[in-house]
Amino acid sequence: MNLTVIGTGYVGLVTGTCFAEMGHMVTCVDVDAAKVNRLQQGEIPIYEPGLDTLVHSNFKEGRLQFTTSLAEAMADSNVYFIAVGTPPGEDGSPDLQNVLAVAREIGRYLQDYAVIVDKSTVPVGTADKVREALAAELEKRGVAIPFDVVSNPEFLKEGAAVNDFMRPDRIIIGADSNRALDVMRSLYADFSRNHDRILEMGIRDAEMTKYTANAMLATKISFMNEVSRLCDRLGVDVEKVRLGIGSDNRIGYSFIYPGCGYGGSCFPKDVKALIHMAEENGLEPLILQSVDRRNEVQKHVLFEKISERFGTDLSGLTFGVWGLAFKPGTDDMREAPSVVLIKALIEAGARVLAYDPVAMEVAREELPSAWFESGSLQLVNHQYEALQGADALALVTEWKPFRHPDFAAMKRMMEQPVIFDGRNQYDPKALIAEGFEYRGIGRR
Repeated sequence: MNLTVIGTGYVGLVTGTCFAEMGHMVTCVDVDAAKVNRLQQGEIPIYEPGLDTLVHSNFKEGRLQFTTSLAEAMADSNVYFIAVGTPPGEDGSPDLQNVLAVAREIGRYLQDYAVIVDKSTVPVGTADKVREALAAELEKRGVAIPFDVVSNPEFLKEGAAVNDFMRPDRIIIGADSNRALDVMRSLYADFSRNHDRILEMGIRDAEMTKYTANAMLATKISFMNEVSRLCDRLGVDVEKVRLGIGSDNRIGYSFIYPGCGYGGSCFPKDVKALIHMAEENGLEPLILQSVDRRNEVQKHVLFEKISERFGTDLSGLTFGVWGLAFKPGTDDMREAPSVVLIKALIEAGARVLAYDPVAMEVAREELPSAWFESGSLQLVNHQYEALQGADALALVTEWKPFRHPDFAAMKRMMEQPVIFDGRNQYDPKALIAEGFEYRGIGRR
């Protein structure tokens, strides 16, 4: 098939590239001319393992193209994926202006039957708005061209997105037309050859499924984070509790690791959006509100533990921070717990030495310039450099290089051998035996 993907952000670029890898002809469209130019030159604007190789090979083979002109891309295509951003508003509701702007532009250039696919994460009812916006443009032109709108939400984990797309757990297709379903079945046939992964449902059902999936995972995390705080109070080791409940196959081990809060572009935004949808429809979302609130509180847990140990005035103290991205495998710092911690440390008078294997450039661009100019924050070139003269280390992101460091060398470098483990990565007893003071999340 000839496909058009509008938006070359995280979802759009992965979607377009993976379809090209399966032999389809894909044109990715973006209004950002500088980004399109970079992509045409082989520069990938996001960090995602394996993506750069696929982009380069498919671009070289001519299956993947990039342009700023939607009209040009539409000339040879009849399937259009809308994969533009839906940033949250102040009330938590997703901003649909980009999605609807794309729908109107498709309506201005549409010449033949097409399937318009909502790939962006959008609220229930968005497909209706896309349909109305597109139909209004056709009416302005005085033409009657058939089209269908489909909801096909993405379920991509940052750091494993290519594998998630190529080997999906499920492919959700929300459609109200057999013609559109036939197109989507054909498009995804190669992704479900060994067994059928396609789940067909109504459009609104599919829209709701995406939000519910992310909210459920966020709920598991927040629940376990709350349990970890109680464990701290009761002298219980939350790691033992985690193993005990995870062995119950009704619960499982996934997403029950306590830590210093979740971040990223999906969980925080989607939980807030679901809260907004509930409130708009007269329902008080008690559980969802608690999930969101617990996460916001949890992002301060490391600073609380640091304050308990060193006091509220941290002037003259230096803290090493390992990990800036919201999770391993990505350079995404949106809603990252590291930002909350660093801000609190600097406001308390501390100096911060921070390191991340991947997110350093993003940090330089996104963190306040005043932090760098004042000398309060320094981004260092190696993980051990963040420990030189440090009074404590705060582990925020559980990157693999941080899992088995040289503790003897660390102890020599640090002013005080104190570790605050925001991801419960280390064995408390082993660190204490090494001569460290250890504080985890619900650990003993």
